[in-house]
Amino acid sequence: MANTNRAEVRTAIHSRIRRKVKGDTARPRLAIYRSLNHIYAQVIDDRLGKTLVSASSTEKDLRGGGTGGNLDAARRIGTAIAERAIAKGIEQVVFDRGGYLYHGRVKALTDAARAAGLNKNEVVAAEAEPEQEAAPEQPAEKKSKKKSKE
Repeated sequence: MANTNRAEVRTAIHSRIRRKVKGDTARPRLAIYRSLNHIYAQVIDDRLGKTLVSASSTEKDLRGGGTGGNLDAARRIGTAIAERAIAKGIEQVVFDRGGYLYHGRVKALTDAARAAGLNKNEVVAAEAEPEQEAAPEQPAEKKSKKKSKE
């Protein structure tokens, strides 16, 4: 029978992702954890086993008024983690979504981190793709579904 406990399913997904996603000194891992009320991000060097940079919505300077469990807080954490990583000399990271869907707060955090300067080549590639897809679109001729009698 399938496991219906969300926490256990997320942990299993996270362990599957961690088998593939490794961070090293040249390109550390940006790990994201989100709780109901807050969001946390860490840049981790897996070879040394050390956290290089961290940011969370529980920090006083990043709280910003309301709750830490919304899109605005995720954007604030994304820009803060990118600025702190760039200050330490880290420009390229591997994103680890932590078993969460790449949607909502997780997507907002990573997009804000990219906009603030992390993984600059991914931002350029993401902007180029919609332009390439928009160009070949031409109105296709509509074909009738009914077969004509010959």
